[in-house]
Amino acid sequence: MNKTERMLAIVIELQRKGILRAEDLAGRFETSVRTIYRDMQALSEMGVPVAGATGVGYSLMEGYFLPPVSFTPEEAMALLVGADFVELLLDSGYGSSARSSQEKIEAILPESVRGETARLRSVIRLMNDRTACMRVAEKAAFEQLRRAILQKRKVRFRYSKSLAEPDETRHSERTADPYGLVFSQGAWMLVAFCGLRRNLRHFRLSRMKELDVLEQSYDVLPGFDLRNRRPADDRDLIVRMRVDPAVADLVEGSDNYYMESFEPMEEGWLATFRVRRIEDLLPWTLGWGAAVSVLEPESLRERIRAEIEAMRKRY
Repeated sequence: MNKTERMLAIVIELQRKGILRAEDLAGRFETSVRTIYRDMQALSEMGVPVAGATGVGYSLMEGYFLPPVSFTPEEAMALLVGADFVELLLDSGYGSSARSSQEKIEAILPESVRGETARLRSVIRLMNDRTACMRVAEKAAFEQLRRAILQKRKVRFRYSKSLAEPDETRHSERTADPYGLVFSQGAWMLVAFCGLRRNLRHFRLSRMKELDVLEQSYDVLPGFDLRNRRPADDRDLIVRMRVDPAVADLVEGSDNYYMESFEPMEEGWLATFRVRRIEDLLPWTLGWGAAVSVLEPESLRERIRAEIEAMRKRY
């Protein structure tokens, strides 16, 4: 990065983050603090209103905005495809904003960049396939929760959770303080302070019914940071299966969330999984028929045998 590029990047960083120390900028751009001092002096001489306070850092004077910058085809491509993802996966409000932002980005692109970007986009397609369609029912809840989070209003909903026994589900009514929405393990989840459990919990949107936004407001717990929040991983049950070579590529490419490793063994391949309960893998395992056999645990082997016997009686 040359000096001109670095100074432009410094202004963008200050515009994004407000106040930054010279040490922070030096670390960000992998240069010396003395070089940052010289860059700040050069920016001031160029008319950029940079303010510096000893012991605090540098900032841009209020009201200053960097003029629009040009995009490379790859940068424009990233923004436009990102907007495609937003339109596909989020609610209608964000979908409309995504389309509007695409139009604005395309309008400011030079003709040469616009043509190259259109060529790049023509080779990438986001399909509204069955997986995405299954999330359509969640979009209304997503929009309600998004607004409730911004307004800091409590929500009430009925929540269903599968239990250890097959075909057994527990339903409960929850009142919660919604803190944020995260996409994890292939599903949208609400991070909220649960009034019933008196602690932070993760709720799958697909399991929420009868959602209401209440008039009551709430305060976020001190120190909460959604960026550092991760769902607890309680998958402590190990499952191992032998996979026939004829379907090894298909099994490995199935993108099973629970799969930890896939390695060769005598007479096939060894697939290792980590799950919360054996039911997490029961339908998936049965779907491969005799091409996949469970080595352990014995409890899953027994469940497979019971299912096969039940199917045999039915047919």
